[in-house]
Amino acid sequence: MKNSIHTIGRRKTAVARMYMRIGKGLIKVNNIYYKKYFTTNLAFHKISRPLILTETKNKFDIYIKVSGGGINSQAEAISLALSRALCKFDINNKPFLKENNLLTRDPRMVERKKYGKKKSRKKFQFSKR
Repeated sequence: MKNSIHTIGRRKTAVARMYMRIGKGLIKVNNIYYKKYFTTNLAFHKISRPLILTETKNKFDIYIKVSGGGINSQAEAISLALSRALCKFDINNKPFLKENNLLTRDPRMVERKKYGKKKSRKKFQFSKR
């Protein structure tokens, strides 16, 4: 897309690629309107939080390709990508977003399963007899 800002956001195994340009406030996730793609109010809140904090709710058209992870981690990946794009658009947005921890990539991932165990830390049931 011409005249657009491209950013990437990640959370757990979810990856969100986002294109943002000046428009009327349209938000599409995988070519579906975001309120149809996400069904929970918590996801709506996570996605729109950077826009509300910077007071740019209906100023941009946003197109997002998201893959991997679950609904919650996809919403958080989109939030990070959106925050990064708003910083690219106007550097004055950075203090507000940083203050609310929206520019920090959450490093927590699922710990891998170890051999000889049921899960990563859980052991098999011990039988005395």
